[in-house]
Amino acid sequence: MVQSKFGKLLIHLVLIVVVIFSLLPFLNMITTSLIPNTYVLPSEPQIIPKQFYFGNYVSVWKGEHFSTYFANSVFVTAATTVLVLFISSLSAYGFARLNFPGKKVIFNIYIFSLMMPAVLALVSQFTIIKALGLVDTYTGLLLLYVSGGVAGNTFFLKGFFETIPKELEESIIMDGGNKWTIYKNIIIPLSKPALATMAIGTFSGTWMEVFTALAIIKTQSKRTLPIAIKLLQNGKATQWGIIFAAAILVLIPIILIFIIFNKQFIKQGGNQGAVKG
Repeated sequence: MVQSKFGKLLIHLVLIVVVIFSLLPFLNMITTSLIPNTYVLPSEPQIIPKQFYFGNYVSVWKGEHFSTYFANSVFVTAATTVLVLFISSLSAYGFARLNFPGKKVIFNIYIFSLMMPAVLALVSQFTIIKALGLVDTYTGLLLLYVSGGVAGNTFFLKGFFETIPKELEESIIMDGGNKWTIYKNIIIPLSKPALATMAIGTFSGTWMEVFTALAIIKTQSKRTLPIAIKLLQNGKATQWGIIFAAAILVLIPIILIFIIFNKQFIKQGGNQGAVKG
């Protein structure tokens, strides 16, 4: 018993040390962003701010159309996340619960598409988007983002949906419900942890994506936030306070999304006991 308690204490201490070391660069970035005229990085990492100068954040928000790019990214990322969640969950439900011709072939095509790097497919995707007349439009950008995320998320959700007991669906069927009723009242409520995980991954990946956005969007006023960061680095590469302030602003939405969806995570066995044998 004593050895067990000592082992758990040692593991917790190791994890605390790892967390502290992981946070040190982030804390140093915050501290540097609060220093004015930071043309040279401090010789020693600074963890505790010695002053609170928010002028760097003001300069970032008002300069280089940062606020416009920020709003554009919020729209594109939110729309992509919602569409990917909806389409992927429907697709996964179909593969997990329905039987239709070509089911295995189509699912294997999904898996095969995951093996191709997104960068290699960008040229052919751009050719198709150009032929459809969707270059420099959010419709074309969303089409690529959503189509690129459906296959992987379908594979992820399919495995989760298959763990949901089919006996839970019998009451819906007995009450005259259909497949849509089962999807809405059984599958989605019990899949909130998986959907939350997928939402965080989709939001983070879309929020920081730059290559597709740079290839599709040409008009300056339509550009997204990662492009603004690149422009800011090129224009003010030595003003580290401004660069780090921009990085902090970029991270804020991702942190908020994680906090919002964090409560949806469940421990193993969350569905146990739903059906009595």
